[in-house]
Amino acid sequence: MTDVTRLSSRTVYRNAWMSVREDDVRRADGSAGIYGVVDRPLGVVVVARRPAAGGEQIYLVEQFRYPVGARRWEFPAGTAPDGERLGAVALAARELREETGLVAESLTHLATIDVAPGFCAQRSAVVLAEDLIEGEPDREHEEQDMRGRWWGRSEIAAAIETGKICDAQTLAAWACVVSRGSRPA
Repeated sequence: MTDVTRLSSRTVYRNAWMSVREDDVRRADGSAGIYGVVDRPLGVVVVARRPAAGGEQIYLVEQFRYPVGARRWEFPAGTAPDGERLGAVALAARELREETGLVAESLTHLATIDVAPGFCAQRSAVVLAEDLIEGEPDREHEEQDMRGRWWGRSEIAAAIETGKICDAQTLAAWACVVSRGSRPA
């Protein structure tokens, strides 16, 4: 049972990565309302993990995020351009190679998260990438300022505590990884 019924919908903006629509709705109590919704295809958040002395390492990238006016450390993530619809594992392989140069021999879909359900219809698959082969990134033009490096678990925890890592999708993906412990996928 739905609490809101969509009466009409119109696209008010569209580009290669997203569209914004405005929906006229009727709420469960009969009152009229309006919702602005950002539509994006399925996204991925890729947690690249490799064994290391004393535990494991996780790969994060840092880039300038224009909407918040700051650089952010986060897991490699993204969607396919031009509304292309890819499955979670194929999209994860693409994003991982593009942003980091890493190729994973093992990709495991851990969970699917709602990105920002108050205004955005996008969902993102959290994918664990293991058995990695290093290569050169093939970044999009907007990603040219991106850099990346391997982090230990304790370093990630400290960066979350201090706010150095604050990207919501990265935090949600990290919760998926931590809930699994250190055991392999």
